[in-house]
Amino acid sequence: MGHHPEVSTPSPWRGRSGDRVARVGETTVHGLMVDGETRCEHYHGPLDVIALQFACCGDWYPCHLCHEAIADHDARQWGRDERETPAVLCGVCGALLSIRAYLDVQGCPKCSAGFNPGCRMHHQLYFD
Repeated sequence: MGHHPEVSTPSPWRGRSGDRVARVGETTVHGLMVDGETRCEHYHGPLDVIALQFACCGDWYPCHLCHEAIADHDARQWGRDERETPAVLCGVCGALLSIRAYLDVQGCPKCSAGFNPGCRMHHQLYFD
C-alpha cells in the first residue's frame, strides 16, 4: 500500500468542481478546500490570499494545482498584450487587480493585505 511515484493515476477530481467553491465578494473561486480568503489545499499560509482568473476558461482558482486537479482542460497563460485584464482577486477584500498592477505590487492596493512573495516563482505558469 505504499506510494508509487512511477504509477500515474488521473485525479478523481479532474473536471469536477461541485462543492469545492468559495465566494469572495461577487467572485466564485474553484479549488480544493478553498477558504473565504482563497487559501487552498496547496497554498494555505497567511499571505496566500489571491485567486487568479485563468485565461483558458475564465474561471477563478487559487493556484495552478487546483486548476489542474479540477478543470477538464489544460491551462493557458495570459499574453503580454493582456496585462490590463483584471485577472487577480484579493481574497481579503475582493478587489480585482489588473495583471500589470498585481505584478507591480506586494500587497493589495485597496486593503493593504500582503501577498505571498513566493508566488513570484510561479508567475510563468499564469503570465507570459
